[in-house]
Amino acid sequence: MSEQLINNTISYIKALFAGNADGHDAEHSFRVYKNALAIASGYPECDLSLISLASLLHDVDDHKLFHTENNSNARTFLKDNGISKDRIEEIVTIINSVSFSKNKGKTPETIEAKIVQDADRLDAMGAIGIARTFAYGGKKGRSLEDSVQHFYDKLLLLRDTLNTDEAKVLADKRHTFMEQFLEELKEEL
Repeated sequence: MSEQLINNTISYIKALFAGNADGHDAEHSFRVYKNALAIASGYPECDLSLISLASLLHDVDDHKLFHTENNSNARTFLKDNGISKDRIEEIVTIINSVSFSKNKGKTPETIEAKIVQDADRLDAMGAIGIARTFAYGGKKGRSLEDSVQHFYDKLLLLRDTLNTDEAKVLADKRHTFMEQFLEELKEEL
């Protein structure tokens, strides 16, 4: 995979998410990419090009953000950058395995999909996860109580859904931090 393709993907993400401040911004995609590469370092058999592109593009067709069908944003970008149909299908399959709400109880089939799913879930935990929860809640007009409920409905469940040992190690500290935050918030309230 070329450095130019990664640079093109980064530029595309920056343009597509310009002005977004709800926690699903370009910086989120870049953190997921960084997390995915860190996790992948423990799995030398994985395909880094699939992981890189899927992690960077994982939110470009997110139903909360875009009204696209069949991953059209990702597919168009990849096709325009010379990616073969077979590789596009592999990348889209990984992207479709990421969503927490759409994949409850499902384990991704490939190590690449497991890594990208874990990388995204890690970014929903810890200090970043807390910040993203309240940013998204504010955009959606949610009350403080509704945003806090999101921790119990999703965020505190994430650690037990992780697929890779590397992600589980990273998740422990973030999970503990969220528990401590909720205890402090409860005390202050």
